[in-house]
Amino acid sequence: MSFNNTKKPITETLEDNFMPYAMSVIVSRAIPEIDGFKPSHRKLLYTMYKMGLLTGHKTKSSNVVGQTMKLNPHGDMAIYETLVRLTRGNDALLHPFIDSKGNFGKQYSRDMSFAAPRYTEVKLEQLCSEIFKDIDKNNVNFVDNYDGTMKEPVLLPTTFPNILVASNQGIAVGMASNICSFNLKEICEATIKIITDEKVNLLKCLKAPDFSTGGILIYNSKDIKAIYDTGRGSFKIRAKYSYDKKNNCIEISEIPYTTTCEAIIDSIADIVKSGRIKDIQDVRDETDLKGLKIAIDIRKSSDPDAIMNKLFKLTSLQDTFSCNFNILIDGKPQVMSIKSILNEWLMFRSECIKRQIAFDIEKKQQKLHLLLGLEKIIINIDKAIKIVRGAKSDSEVIPNLMKGFEIDKIQAEYIAEIKLRNLNKQYLIDRISEKDSLEKEIIDLKATLNSEVRVSDIIIEELKSISKKYGTPRRTEIIHVDDVEEISSEEMIDDYNLKYFLTKENYFKKIPLVSLRANPEQKLKEDDEIICEVESHNKADVLFFSDKCNCYKLKGYEIEEAKAAGLGAYLKNILKLSDDETVLNIVSTDDYEGYMIFGFADGKVAKITLSSYMTKTKRRRLANAFSGKSRIIFIRYIRKNEDIELIAITNINKVLVFNSSMVPKKTTKNSQGITVVKSKKGSYVT
Repeated sequence: MSFNNTKKPITETLEDNFMPYAMSVIVSRAIPEIDGFKPSHRKLLYTMYKMGLLTGHKTKSSNVVGQTMKLNPHGDMAIYETLVRLTRGNDALLHPFIDSKGNFGKQYSRDMSFAAPRYTEVKLEQLCSEIFKDIDKNNVNFVDNYDGTMKEPVLLPTTFPNILVASNQGIAVGMASNICSFNLKEICEATIKIITDEKVNLLKCLKAPDFSTGGILIYNSKDIKAIYDTGRGSFKIRAKYSYDKKNNCIEISEIPYTTTCEAIIDSIADIVKSGRIKDIQDVRDETDLKGLKIAIDIRKSSDPDAIMNKLFKLTSLQDTFSCNFNILIDGKPQVMSIKSILNEWLMFRSECIKRQIAFDIEKKQQKLHLLLGLEKIIINIDKAIKIVRGAKSDSEVIPNLMKGFEIDKIQAEYIAEIKLRNLNKQYLIDRISEKDSLEKEIIDLKATLNSEVRVSDIIIEELKSISKKYGTPRRTEIIHVDDVEEISSEEMIDDYNLKYFLTKENYFKKIPLVSLRANPEQKLKEDDEIICEVESHNKADVLFFSDKCNCYKLKGYEIEEAKAAGLGAYLKNILKLSDDETVLNIVSTDDYEGYMIFGFADGKVAKITLSSYMTKTKRRRLANAFSGKSRIIFIRYIRKNEDIELIAITNINKVLVFNSSMVPKKTTKNSQGITVVKSKKGSYVT
């Protein structure tokens, strides 16, 4: 046995094996075309059209799925999932293409699965009459299906820019497409404006995207302009809610198109469990036949708007929709601006109308040709009858009529097929009278065919008619970004009263007062003791003063909570202290009012305003927080206008009592202060 061990370069392998697959996915599966459909959508809808489901009664979905397999050689469930998204029951599209009966799940639900195709029924929505208009008049190209037994349209002759009305998402190989939906009325109006004025500013006539799930779009003109101009960009969309004061409950009725109610409920539950929002008591899904509804029970004293602002920040109740208007044009994927898409659609629609007009002209010319032949026999109808009667066989009738009246074979066959009962004068006169109107119609159709203005007028009339017949009010509300209350990260954090404890061994505890009341007994290491206790709240700043003249700053909420039964956190790890550095005192403040008193071994005392430690940037460490010329022996914070009595004691038992008001305040952090005890014979303050 021998094997071919010929090695091929990786580039050739990719070109031979991978690139055909990649192109197939891009061109024949994932990226929509100018009619707004992917191949799977088009094959399904065309199958339903050929089944007579535009005017007939509903049929079982399984019947449609089976018939679609003649055009789409995929599994039945893949086809059915495509059908589900196009239905009215699923709520995925602003203007559904399929009228449905039964459970088709919901776009906004992750867990609400659709029923099996044998239980559900479907037919085409009336809007599809605009999707298939004049498709039987050769206005689009047809190709063979995969086994050559049927013909299918390459594109559908949509009479409105469906590409921007039906939302579409697709992931191909190396590229993707994500097209948001726009309101049908607004798109029709914008298209008419482009026809009448090529320089029109679309921002003025096309408000913003519109979604089947509603919600509130946060309008940022810069972001929307970028999407309109480039086909790429993103915008924010948030849920719509109301407050039920009687039941103390927030009710969410519309959510962003990009999320599901289950994902929102799960994220809210996680936030409540983690304690990030303490005002929510319960969250549940109350969706019913009336529509989506998420209920959030809150405490009576809580502000529902403040809670929702936090939830907008922390959950997908406010989400981002990323646009990527990647569309197949003549088999080539292109990311296009909205104006380019509409212009491309206008070219496509114009070509459809011209082909339909050319088809009508040909049919009318054929009929006119027959009537011209009929006109010749009216002069001598008896001669025609004589020719027919005088023929020895059927095969001689047509040649004899052609010879007798100087008409062609087609005209002769038409005359020969006229029933005997119709050879009366009135019938023949009525047929001939059609000739004049046909000639006028053909002249008019040819004039239209050769006039871009008249073709544009037809498109405008179609768009006006569709807008009036199928247009609906916007579902997605628009609010300007300037009207949206931006919530800072700090506002997201719950504020509550707590107490800080600092031990001699530099263990630190942050304990909520609620927890402290339940279990007040402190656990400490052997030979350790508490040297500082400070009452504060979660959003206050905490200042740590060390024996190395450093001041470390943290926000209260940056420190993890501890329990009295635990040892607490080791400050060397939290503050990244040097090996021989020790924290001597802590201070917690909101307003940086008051003073710090520093006492030194050389008998000097400094009174520094606490505002000196305020910084505009979020600095974690301030060096030279106090003077380092003498050993620090005392640190104390005193409130503004609350001076205290102090006693200085030296190692030779000399004692001095003084008031902190006697020490002049300084704003320079490393000020040495003033001397309160003079050293004698090498004495120092202890």
